[in-house]
Amino acid sequence: MSKLHRLFIALLLLVALGVAIIGPAAAQEDNRTCAGVNIIFFPGGSPGGPFETVVYNGALRAAEELGANVQYIWSDWDPQKMVTQLTEAIATSPDAIAIMGHPGDEAYRAAVEQAESQGILITVANVPLPDLQAQYGASGFGYVGAFQYGAGHSLATEAVSRFGLVEGDRAMVWGLLSQPGRGERTRGVVEGLQEAGLTVDYLEIDSATNSDPSAGIATFTGYVSANPDVKLVVTDHGNLTASLETLLSAAGKGPDDIFTAGFDLSPATVHAIEGGWTDLVIDQQQWLQGYLPILQLCLAKRYNFSGLTIDTGAGFASKDNIELLAPLVEQGIR
Repeated sequence: MSKLHRLFIALLLLVALGVAIIGPAAAQEDNRTCAGVNIIFFPGGSPGGPFETVVYNGALRAAEELGANVQYIWSDWDPQKMVTQLTEAIATSPDAIAIMGHPGDEAYRAAVEQAESQGILITVANVPLPDLQAQYGASGFGYVGAFQYGAGHSLATEAVSRFGLVEGDRAMVWGLLSQPGRGERTRGVVEGLQEAGLTVDYLEIDSATNSDPSAGIATFTGYVSANPDVKLVVTDHGNLTASLETLLSAAGKGPDDIFTAGFDLSPATVHAIEGGWTDLVIDQQQWLQGYLPILQLCLAKRYNFSGLTIDTGAGFASKDNIELLAPLVEQGIR
């Protein structure tokens, strides 16, 4: 073999070696929109909770499809904890944070202003923060979720219409009027029922029941026992709505004894609708409240898109359409 041939073969070997070394590395480059972006995400409640798990599922899908590095922080639906956790999250210097809006504008203001001053993007889901969104919308602060008062009022008027309720009928509303922002949904329910002439008994959801619906069994059974004429119960809380069959059974009531309405789909709520225990649920499509904040932050980080406002509270679930929705609920998408 001539020297020229040997040189040519050596060059071929070097080229092949280069392909073997460089090629796989190049193939591993992640070109997804959010690759390398570090995000902290607040699903809101506790791991395994029926509402927050669907939010979490949406965020997981977005992180997978967009390539973001996402850390999840659970808050037990405790507004004070949410504020403290946001301050702690900012100290770790992520690129962006998706929060739940339950504490309200003023409670969050100092932490959000600190984050924005450090170049950390913020967006919100589930409960709007209109003042902070107006201030920081240009830098990607958006909102994904239902609009609280309108959602509550719509559920109330729909319940009155569907169930044939009339002036003087008694209704119980179990909600969160004490929470700024979040309480607007409860106020919408109460005022919608009052406008129809119903007698409304309001009960505040205490912190124990807010975190664990089973803690509210005694409260519910005590109310029903003291008010045997109650025609309608509205639970302004996704996890309490998922517990309506348990609550009614504990109070000695059957599926046709009291009309019930609430918020958000879950496997337990689907089962209760199918069995007649739950009559009407407003569906705020919470999977989107996980997916879209991640997308929002990625678009703002990569392309400087401003904040988007997306209303996910689109419709109602009942026996009329639960057969269509049930498979999606079982998949953790609705």
